Amino acid sequence: MAGHGYEGGRLNLPFVGICTFGKYPYVDDWNAIDADVAVMGAPFDGGTQWRSGARMGPRAVREASTLFSFGHAGAYDFEDDVTYLDPAKVSIVDIGDADIIHTDTMRSHANIETGVRKILAANAMPVVIGGDHSINIPCINAFDDQDPIHVIQIDAHLDFVDERHGVRFGHGNPMRRAAEKPYVTGLTQIGIRNVSSTAREGYDDARRMGSDIQSVRHVRTMGTEAMLRRIPAGQRYYLTIDIDAFDPSIAPGTGTPSHGGFLYYEVLELIDGIAQRGDIVGLDLVEVAPDYDPTGSTSILAAQVLMNTIGRIMHHR
Repeated sequence: MAGHGYEGGRLNLPFVGICTFGKYPYVDDWNAIDADVAVMGAPFDGGTQWRSGARMGPRAVREASTLFSFGHAGAYDFEDDVTYLDPAKVSIVDIGDADIIHTDTMRSHANIETGVRKILAANAMPVVIGGDHSINIPCINAFDDQDPIHVIQIDAHLDFVDERHGVRFGHGNPMRRAAEKPYVTGLTQIGIRNVSSTAREGYDDARRMGSDIQSVRHVRTMGTEAMLRRIPAGQRYYLTIDIDAFDPSIAPGTGTPSHGGFLYYEVLELIDGIAQRGDIVGLDLVEVAPDYDPTGSTSILAAQVLMNTIGRIMHHR
């Protein structure tokens, strides 16, 4: 084929081609999803209370993810002596983005919810790239006809505000909305620190509604294994990762950075342990805002976390 490399196939380097997530196949028909994992973008940032820009997160994370487009070989991790994302064992597709209606939170959220429902109907695991943290609300809504879930949040902020000036579906509200669901059995909130958008009564409400709240310093003091033991074992987990859980020294590209955050391996080891403790059935990663990320390191971190999370979930299954 002219212009398509050589007889033995294409080299297909990371900087070549169209930026689907990990350069996995694109599926534009949401009624024809056939994969273990389906990735969807949710480029909505109308829920932000300070710096906007997370609407560009899915595009930036997809571009960064091409660095980890392992082609036909999977990803060999010599420390674990495991080849993750072996294409013979794990199939991943990118279904594009939910349609966002500018200034209309409810219609935008409804479109995100539709996409997650289509993924679940295809018996695939949804992986949703935000967008601000409000996009977790429609993601959790889509699980209302599934078996119960325990929500695990890795984040700097509690996001447990009930209502502020009538706003109930912004990026400060998602964990409160999740806790209200009868099919959410509890919450584990990890990495919470510094001055949050949630006042003290929100923390009291969260604990009363079944939440275990731990800071970065709490986790470092008790250790990863002790933190994992606090999470109910053998359950179905929905994992929501806010990129500001990481320290802004490695993840500056976010709307509300908070110093004192996690480093990469701290979070990876937590996620690896969670994937062994129960079954992660859904995942979102939010709040990447590439305009504040001059080196692209935040988007690369987000892509690396997602790739490694998917790899470990599928391996431990």
